[in-house]
Parts: sequence; C-alpha cells; structure tokens
Amino acid sequence: MTTHAIFATLVYSARLRRVHGQRLNSQLLRECRQLALDDAAGRRWSAKNYPGGYTSYSSASRMHQLSPTFAELERRLNRHVAAFARALEFDLGGRTLAMTDCWVNIMPRNVVHGLHLHPLSTISGTYYVKTPRRCPGLKFEDPRLERFMAAPPRLATARRANRPWIVMPAQTGDVVLFESWLRHEVPPNPVAVERISISFNYNW
Repeated sequence: MTTHAIFATLVYSARLRRVHGQRLNSQLLRECRQLALDDAAGRRWSAKNYPGGYTSYSSASRMHQLSPTFAELERRLNRHVAAFARALEFDLGGRTLAMTDCWVNIMPRNVVHGLHLHPLSTISGTYYVKTPRRCPGLKFEDPRLERFMAAPPRLATARRANRPWIVMPAQTGDVVLFESWLRHEVPPNPVAVERISISFNYNW
C-alpha cells in the first residue's frame, strides 16, 4: 500500500546573501525609516487601512525604481526568484520573471496584517530588514481549507505538510518566496520593537 503526496504547495526561504549583506541591510533600514517620515500620503492611507502601522503599498510601491539601495536588493533577489521558479517547474516560454512592485512595511506593537493574497502576480515575497525577538512570522493558509468540510482537526504532532496553517519564522536578512495566490497574514506583533520588512511581487 502506498500513500501519495500530491498537489504540493512550495514556499522558499533562504539567507539573502552574506557578502556585504550587513551593509545593504543597514542602508535599507535607514531608507525604510526615512520613507515612513517623508511619505505623508502613505501615512494617511495606512491610518485607514493599516491601523497603527505604516506601509508604502499605496504610495511608493516601486521602490526598486526609486532607490539604488532597493535596486540592489532587487538584483540580489533575482537569483532566489529564478531558483524558486525552477523548483516550481514553471514553463515561462523563454521569458523571465521581473519585479513589478516593491514596498515597505513597518509593524509596531499590536499591529496586524490581515489575511490576503497578491492578485495579478506570479511570485511574491518578503525580505526581513529588522525582526525583533518574538516578533511574528509569516502565516500561510492551506489553500484547500474552505473545502475540508467534515474533516476532523489534525493532531498537534501532525507533520508540517498536513497542517492547515504554517508559520515561517521572520529572521533579519532572510527572504521568503511563495506563489502569489497563496493566502497569508502576519499575526499581531507582541513586542514593543518595530518589525520592518520589504514586500515585493514578480510577474512574467
């Protein structure tokens, strides 16, 4: 008798790059904080749609085209996105995946980022600029969850592949990639220190 694992959902995580990684991260941290100070439109949008936090999603969502520092981040991300696309066995017909959006997220204490996905994109991801100890990771939802119907709960010791929710830890300097249709959220930040990340989309 054989039990087959089918319809896999892949999530990619890696260290961005060790060479000059601290220098880049320090520059990104400065620019993220400066953007939050300068971006009045983003602060107004965040007050209504991201209470207590700041995101440049609605105001400065192509930071890779506006800042040489973010452009360097894009260059370093490209090889990770290409590796993930190979693991997914995408047939891109000779085309390449390119970054279309890139924005900043700052989560002070108690700020939450609700369940969502990234429409009109192929691969999405997050780079962690600053992650204080005990800050929340990225929580992914099993895409079949709404079809489970009469399924009983899973054992507390269930393998990761059988759990309805998976949390990928947030670690400074790490990148996490996923297919853009995969719903995800960030639970409330329980610590007083800001959790700072850069989110992005790639499309073909």
